[in-house]
Amino acid sequence: MKKLILPLIFVILVLCRLVGYAAVNSPASASGCAITTRSAPISNGTLSYNQVGTGQPILLLHGLFASKEQWNSMMCQLSEAGYWVIAPDLPGYGNSTGFATRDYALENQVALLHQLTNQLGIRSRFDVAGSSMGGAIATLYSQRYPEQLRSLAFTGSPLGVTDWASSLRNSIFDGINPFIPITKEQFDLEISLLFVTPPTIPDSVKTEKVNDYITHNRHYQQIWDIVNLYDDVLCKGRSTQLPTLAIWGREDKIYDIRGADRLQRCIPGSQVIRLPKAGHLLLMENSEEATADYLRFLNVFHSKSTLPTS
Repeated sequence: MKKLILPLIFVILVLCRLVGYAAVNSPASASGCAITTRSAPISNGTLSYNQVGTGQPILLLHGLFASKEQWNSMMCQLSEAGYWVIAPDLPGYGNSTGFATRDYALENQVALLHQLTNQLGIRSRFDVAGSSMGGAIATLYSQRYPEQLRSLAFTGSPLGVTDWASSLRNSIFDGINPFIPITKEQFDLEISLLFVTPPTIPDSVKTEKVNDYITHNRHYQQIWDIVNLYDDVLCKGRSTQLPTLAIWGREDKIYDIRGADRLQRCIPGSQVIRLPKAGHLLLMENSEEATADYLRFLNVFHSKSTLPTS
């Protein structure tokens, strides 16, 4: 399992550097943001997580085939605003190891994350935000443990509210899954779908990543199949009653911006910000704007919740 995971983290760290965001612990010299990495025994595995700051807790959940490092820039900005920010490698992803195939089911991800929050000793209600698949997991968490949460947010379009965008659907119809690329050209396609302005990635990194996808293709396909069982999860069951924010990139090529209208129907009262010049990974490519919008959302509803009642 370790051989499967290390290339994933390596590519994310390279991307972080290429688009101008720092890797783990590197923000410390520039801004005093000292992200630390820790681990916790969870069920039969070990869950790795980053944390920084003190104060009100925020839990950040990454997307499919991603890792906690995608949140680095937002973590630093949120911690500077007075929050304790925790970003785990979800069970089975990144450096979180020892988890079974069934643990990729989103309900099981929720249960394992609940164990993590208990181990971290989070006594107050916390805020949760997710990117893509992480948004679907955050929603399921809010439905299962509503008493633990203060708010729900989607930093980028979430899985579970609308179909794949036409750009991704057309690739799949052509027999290419850009999320499981088996050539460097397919890897380039994946990056072009995730970013508005794709970063330049060294050929050596592309080759290593593609070889990993080829070697462990069956495993990646199993995860893909499991996660795609949740393509309508945000619009099923009881709608969350939590204050909810969605920041959706207008140029998202994974889930089209038109899906934002359906999200507001599925989660009545939710606030949607349609971010210009932003794609799917706005937590990396548009982190400053996304963080500013998220902080405004937190400040507004938190101040309302602390007002005295008559």
